[in-house]
Amino acid sequence: MYALVDCNNFYVSCERVFRPDLNGRPVVVLSNNDGCIIARSNEAKELGIRMGEPAFKIADFLQQNQVAVFSSNYALYGDLSHRVMSILGRFTPELEIYSIDEAFLGLAGLNVDWEDYGRKIRETVLRHVGIPVSVGIAPTKVLAKAANHHAKKGRGKQGVGVLDSPEKIEAALKELPVDEVWGIGRQYTKLLKAQQVETAWEFRQLDDDWVRRRMTVVGLRVKKELEGIACLEMELIPPAKKVICTSR
Repeated sequence: MYALVDCNNFYVSCERVFRPDLNGRPVVVLSNNDGCIIARSNEAKELGIRMGEPAFKIADFLQQNQVAVFSSNYALYGDLSHRVMSILGRFTPELEIYSIDEAFLGLAGLNVDWEDYGRKIRETVLRHVGIPVSVGIAPTKVLAKAANHHAKKGRGKQGVGVLDSPEKIEAALKELPVDEVWGIGRQYTKLLKAQQVETAWEFRQLDDDWVRRRMTVVGLRVKKELEGIACLEMELIPPAKKVICTSR
């Protein structure tokens, strides 16, 4: 089993750690030089504020709706990310830091109730760092991503999604849009929708040979992962960078 732990609206959550009065209020974080919106609270999303929106174009709208606006503070975000990952490391020796706000946990050999374990991870991170997270647990990494999406969108999930049976996997994949599947980008989404494939479940039903021909072995691995066959190993040591670029 694998768990994917994803920090909710990470940059916004970092700002709220030191400003609890902002809980329940729309908040956005801007990119370098206060250009575009790169993070939104759920309240800001409900107002229709789009990711990547130039801040100057909607300055009046932000003021009218009392939206709290923050310049990005990457030193703060990096520090809190390190704290979150340190906490997650207590739950497993196999930790893959996927991004600043996401990590995979290898859970092989654990004999626990997965729902309780997911809730314990959430409660521990929130108590020690103050960052809310969502936890998806499933037999493969791609399914763990789907479980995490289900944890965020599903009613009554309270931030924990567990796909540990064929019935749960089928129900979740039938609700998951194909463009939300980890590993399927824009071009593959266009290809699949041209074949009337709209959900992850419909993608899983495709013929293996067709997927290999049209989406290469990478697409086939994603399909197999959705079938519960683990094809993607944990990367416990980040791969070495091939290019180093510094730009202003």
